[in-house]
Amino acid sequence: MSRPPLLELPRCVRTYHLPTSRGSFAVLDAGDARRGTALLVPGFTGSKEDFNGLLGPLAKAGWRVAAVDGRGQYETGGPRDESAYAQRELAADVVAQAEALGADRVHLLGHSFGGLVSRAAVLLSGAGPWASLTLMSSGPAAIETSQQQRTKTLLDALAVMDMESVWQAMRELDVQEAGPAADASRPRVEPPGLDEFLHRRWLSNVPEQLIAAGRQMTAEPDRVAELAAVELPKLVVSGEVDYAWPVPWLDEMAERLGARREVVAGAEHSPNAERPDATAAVLDAFWGSV
Repeated sequence: MSRPPLLELPRCVRTYHLPTSRGSFAVLDAGDARRGTALLVPGFTGSKEDFNGLLGPLAKAGWRVAAVDGRGQYETGGPRDESAYAQRELAADVVAQAEALGADRVHLLGHSFGGLVSRAAVLLSGAGPWASLTLMSSGPAAIETSQQQRTKTLLDALAVMDMESVWQAMRELDVQEAGPAADASRPRVEPPGLDEFLHRRWLSNVPEQLIAAGRQMTAEPDRVAELAAVELPKLVVSGEVDYAWPVPWLDEMAERLGARREVVAGAEHSPNAERPDATAAVLDAFWGSV
């Protein structure tokens, strides 16, 4: 689960619900689109706040950046029906969000599971609405085998336990696995109230959304060849280590896509949260080049 590097938003950020043809979505919207517009799609168990550290630097660089909660995710509501979270439905939501931003073309970025959804959005709509596609810590197909098992364990728990009970179980498991070095595994400085925010965010998610997303991550087919056929500038960016999609998988995917490849030093699965300034610099350079 991504841990946002800050919770107090920069002054340039506007918070509201974006009306679209497919419903209303909670967004954090920063900047004035002097150089273009970007849409940021968060990952499994995440939210728009995972991109908090990117909003200020990218807005300052001249980009309008909108980070969004998908349907059933944190501050965007959703039905208690797993079919509502089929990948095609989520992809259609992303296309509608981009249209609602009112830009001619939008730079699309998906983190982790959000990368699978963003890829599906491009395959659904073609290159027309998009200025570029960035896949951040998001791989070619299903997640790595050991992570599949962890995800399936979570899905089994969500099927029989309430969200608070699952949260408590996850916390206990984290402590057991981390052992005495638990605190050392966290970033050195975290914003006050972060644990309370993560708890509140978890409880706000629609369980069926989490279940549907988890199932997709453990069964996603390889669609790299389909995506490579879409003529669109592409970037694959990750940290130096990734437990969901190992870095060699991402290297190979970038080659197959003919995509630009960037690795953020000192980051793991969430460079947007772990090294936001360096990640913002990578995105600014890529978007500026296209």
